[in-house]
Amino acid sequence: MPYLFGKTYSSADLRRRVGDMSQLAGIRSLSLNDGNENGVRALDVRTGSGLRFTVLPDRGLDIADAEWNGASLVWHSASGLTHPAYFEPAGLGFLRSFYGGLMVTCGFMNVGVPSEDNGEHFGLHGRASHLPAKQVYYETEWQGDDYILRISGKVRETRLFGENVLLTRTLTTKLGSRTIAIKDVFENQGFAPTPLMVLYHINAGFPLLDADSELIINSEIIPRDAEAAKGLDVAKQGAPPTPGFKEQVHQHRVTPAADGWAIAALVNRRFNSGRGLGLSVRYRPDELPYFWQWRMVGEGAYVMGLEPANCTVMGRAEERRQGRLPMLAAGEQKTHQLEIEVLTQPFQL
Repeated sequence: MPYLFGKTYSSADLRRRVGDMSQLAGIRSLSLNDGNENGVRALDVRTGSGLRFTVLPDRGLDIADAEWNGASLVWHSASGLTHPAYFEPAGLGFLRSFYGGLMVTCGFMNVGVPSEDNGEHFGLHGRASHLPAKQVYYETEWQGDDYILRISGKVRETRLFGENVLLTRTLTTKLGSRTIAIKDVFENQGFAPTPLMVLYHINAGFPLLDADSELIINSEIIPRDAEAAKGLDVAKQGAPPTPGFKEQVHQHRVTPAADGWAIAALVNRRFNSGRGLGLSVRYRPDELPYFWQWRMVGEGAYVMGLEPANCTVMGRAEERRQGRLPMLAAGEQKTHQLEIEVLTQPFQL
């Protein structure tokens, strides 16, 4: 049963008190209409708990805005929620339309640095977040005393004589919830094996990220490079915006819990006069064996990335050279599950 406004309510309790459930929670379909965002479809989701977020069907069903009781949970770049028609796939062109937001999906043919593999060029972080979804469907319904909010759709990356990977994504939450559950099912609909590289780029920003914020994770930390090694001692700490700061990327070898799930959380215990705020991601290391942290506490570029993945961020060619390029056989399916939760209770922080 939903817990709202300090009380628990049954379905009957709430239906007697509202004319329509959209008074409390729901999904609203919108279209952006300004500048490079013109034509981008958006689904605005309110759970009634204080959690509100925006799903972008034209950007791979990724999640852009996210807030808790009006406080942003995420970082946004200056690019805006760019229409995918403006995507520049080569080299570092991804950065011209990388808006940040709660979750950006990287892949499916490349994750990490631009790469030249078997004579083919792959740009930074691949095309996934710029692929418009088809068969987009959203619904709200009572299931017993739970009011469910659900969005689903299909995202395909394909080319003639190449890959044909179909992602079926389902995002689920419910009335009174602080959690977004994401289920991704990848299927190779081609007739030959194909690489499948996936990274979930979760981008926490101010006011959740601040000088006193802390990353909570049970892991061994491995700096990606010499620049990251400079910040190893403070890898789990926030910092004020720092002039000239260069990004620091760390791999975390995470120890999962007994149930097979792992969790990482960014918490700010001093937020709002000590009331505290946090954001966690739960995932299964047997599905996503890598976890990357993007510590970027520069001016304007002020963000902490929490990034479960099935691969490294060194690019497709390096993955192949090292014999660890994830592959999907013809007709094979693989499932990834994540849960993103807003943390507000003292015991969570």
